[in-house]
This record gives sequence, structure tokens and C-alpha cells, in this order.
Amino acid sequence: MLGHQPEHAKGRKTLLLDLDETLVHSQFNLIKNQDYTIPVDIDGRVCNIYVLKRPGAEYFLQEMAKYYECVIYTASLSKYADPLMNMMDPQRFCTMRLFREHCSFVNGVFVKDMSTTGRNMKDTIIIDNSPTSYMLQPECGLPILSWYDDPQDRALYEMIPLLIELSKVHDVRDAIPNFVRANQIEFPLAIQVCNKLQAQEAKALQRK
Repeated sequence: MLGHQPEHAKGRKTLLLDLDETLVHSQFNLIKNQDYTIPVDIDGRVCNIYVLKRPGAEYFLQEMAKYYECVIYTASLSKYADPLMNMMDPQRFCTMRLFREHCSFVNGVFVKDMSTTGRNMKDTIIIDNSPTSYMLQPECGLPILSWYDDPQDRALYEMIPLLIELSKVHDVRDAIPNFVRANQIEFPLAIQVCNKLQAQEAKALQRK
């Protein structure tokens, strides 16, 4: 589904990023000091969608693009999400975008089946505020608290050191289940887990 990795991302892991309530919050009612306004045609009538960016969203994308192939994976419609990402990510730190038509409809909800992306699951991570979205591959999922409008939120900043360490782990599925408990990340434990795996992998390479 994703096609080949871009040249700059060859050999990197893939980071799939949810959009709504993970990187932004959007609504039809006017928001004070909105970051973006997206006009969308709904049944022949143009409606404005007002969007707030989560604190650090653009910086997060820029930093993660240094380590990962970054891909937007949203259950939203492309006619809203595509122009939004054109505004928020003009430098295309996220090199690909997947929308509602790329999701699977399972038991009445849209699920992001990462096996359809053509990427090896050992090299694939998704960040999503809804664990239901990645219920088919929970061992690849990093939960994040839903965001609506808190200007003091630091969740994306807190993710960066962990994601840098995960980019160095051979198989993310050996790490993530050991520090995600009850849909929450135990951050100090997460760094320990990653460092331990990296050390084990380095020793294994030395023995070869």
C-alpha cells in the first residue's frame, strides 16, 4: 500500500502517526485562535473545519523525520486531512499519507491494519490516541492521551527520546509490550527496556 520507501528513509523504521486528537484537534464550531481553517465540501455544501495544533506538533514531525520514515495514518477523510497536512507539513516530513479508505472496518470501527502497509512489523510503530485503531497489532502501538486544547500539553515532546531509542532496537515488538501497561507508557521503564535490548543486540553481533 505504501510503495517503496523514499531514498532518504531506506533502512529506517516506519512511524505511523494518527492525526485527530493525536497531532491536532478539529471541529466544525469556530475555535478561538485556530491554527488552520479547512473548507470541506460536505454533500454539496462547503463547511469550515477549525483546527488547533497540539503543542510541539511541527517540531515533533521535523525531529522524527531524522530517524524514521514518517507516515500519516488517519481514519479521517482525505478531503479534510490532505489539505490540513499540506498546511501543517509543507516540507513533507511525513512522506506518505493514509486515509479512511486505507483502514479496515471491523466491528463497527475503523481499524488501521498495519500489515497492509507492506512494511515489516518489526520495524513499524504507530502512535494513536485510540488503542482500538491498532488492535490488530497492539505490539506495535504507542498510546498517547487524547488532546483537545491544553496549551501546556507536553506529550509529543515526551515521546521524542523514547522514539529515538526505539529506532535503534532490532524488533520494536520485543520492546513495546514490556513498557505499555493499561494503554499507558511507563517512560522510565521504556528507556531501560530499549537500552537493555540494544546492549543484548550489540553482544549478539560481537559473537558472530
